[in-house]
Amino acid sequence: MSVALLCAAVAAAGNVLGALTVVWRATWNRAALESMLAVAAGFMVSVAIVELIPESIARSGVSAGSWILGGYLVVHLTQHTFAGHFHFGEERHRVSPSVSTAALAGLMVHTFVDGVAIASGYEVSTALGTLVFGAILLHKVPEGLAIASMFVAAGAGRRAALVAAAALGVATILGVALTGWIDPLARYGLPLAAGVSLYVGASNLVPELHRLPRWRTAAAFFGGCGLFLLARAVVFQ
Repeated sequence: MSVALLCAAVAAAGNVLGALTVVWRATWNRAALESMLAVAAGFMVSVAIVELIPESIARSGVSAGSWILGGYLVVHLTQHTFAGHFHFGEERHRVSPSVSTAALAGLMVHTFVDGVAIASGYEVSTALGTLVFGAILLHKVPEGLAIASMFVAAGAGRRAALVAAAALGVATILGVALTGWIDPLARYGLPLAAGVSLYVGASNLVPELHRLPRWRTAAAFFGGCGLFLLARAVVFQ
């Protein structure tokens, strides 16, 4: 649990780092950010399909399928039905305070399950926990950048933008902390995390790549898959 909490704190720092680039008016290289998203997508889809889903079924049997679907639907419900989807980069345009707040609420559900995923991964093995942590860490900076940009675009101050990003980080830490205390999370956190990871990678990030330069982002996506396989070979030695 202590290792999982440390990983959650590092992931939370990624959210804040992304927000700081907005608050300090620093800019990420657009191509670098797009490549980071593509690598994260490839890594997350690979973790979900190769590790989280099979391990969930091995541990929970056929009931894992319902929890995997539940995790997938929860993110879709919070980020697309209640909050409405936004594209990375478009959040810099003028948005209403209600839209930015709804986006924060949806992302907090997602980042809470990120914490559940880290804790559940480390419950299975250090190797799996490390792979899950790596997948989550890869998209934390773009996530913090996006939510902070939305708050700034909605007319909120710099402090509000930082607080929003920090809230995402706190949700991740809470996800780790509560997994050991809430029985359904302890028992079914892994399949829930599998559904969320599959959604974020395949349904959130991959569609973003379709709007970007084809060969660079495709190479980065497949590179993310390759990075996962390499990391898996190393940590499972």
